[in-house]
Amino acid sequence: MSSKVTNRIALSLIVLCAIIMAGILAALLGYILVNGVTSISWHFLTSESDPFLAGGGIKDQLWNSFYVLIITMILTVPIGTSGGIYLAEYAKPGKLTSFIRSCVEVLASLPSIVVGMFGMLIFVNYFQFRFSVLSGALALTVFNLPVIVRVTEDGFHSLSSHQKEGGLALGLTHWHTIKTILLPAAFPSILTGIILSAGRVFGESAALLFTAGMSTPNLNFTNWNPASPTSPLNMFRSAETLSVHIWAVNTSGIIPDIQTVANGSAAVLVICVLLFNLLARGLGKVINNKLSGKS
Repeated sequence: MSSKVTNRIALSLIVLCAIIMAGILAALLGYILVNGVTSISWHFLTSESDPFLAGGGIKDQLWNSFYVLIITMILTVPIGTSGGIYLAEYAKPGKLTSFIRSCVEVLASLPSIVVGMFGMLIFVNYFQFRFSVLSGALALTVFNLPVIVRVTEDGFHSLSSHQKEGGLALGLTHWHTIKTILLPAAFPSILTGIILSAGRVFGESAALLFTAGMSTPNLNFTNWNPASPTSPLNMFRSAETLSVHIWAVNTSGIIPDIQTVANGSAAVLVICVLLFNLLARGLGKVINNKLSGKS
């Protein structure tokens, strides 16, 4: 068999696999959006869910999803970026560094249900945070931390060594070189990874079943006192997120319009995740263009 024939066969197989993958993804997204977009309305997005009557919405669940996400990213980003900077710039090759990287890899490969059980044992029971926003955010921090660490480390490793050497040659300290030269240069890839990981966290459900809970109080959006049980900012109340709501409605819901609520919630969740991905790509391009223009 000639090399040209082999090349054509290999290319055909690669293209076929790409078409199959894209087709499956398009079919899945299309099915969710076609069945769910018609259920989305302003009333659906701004009304409270009802466990018994038809016509309920997802206002509280949608808020809980974004609130848990914000708290998670506040906890994850500083710790994860610091860990990535340490591994990329300060950690010396050796058994300890290899062990740390192995721990990060193992943590990244843990099933989310295992992280949820760990969160329930530690945050819900041991620290007695109960089923709450805080317990869910801490569990998702454990779930998301290795991703941010790897994104930051890879962002630093992708930089040219001349940037670091130039800063050190000018008499800058190692930390000042990282702060003023390396971190701004790696920022676009780090930011893209952070936004993509936010989309991953936003759609997570298994880890939140055992930590944030499967119910939510009717939130009073006129009361922003964090100490109030019905305040949207209370971190110690139960917080059923949108993804958990979809699971609960499909498995144990008794409302007459189960299918409508489930389809609409799934469509909103998919649209939000798609927006996270588009935002990551858009911001990455804008920042890269600005940095290219400056250079």
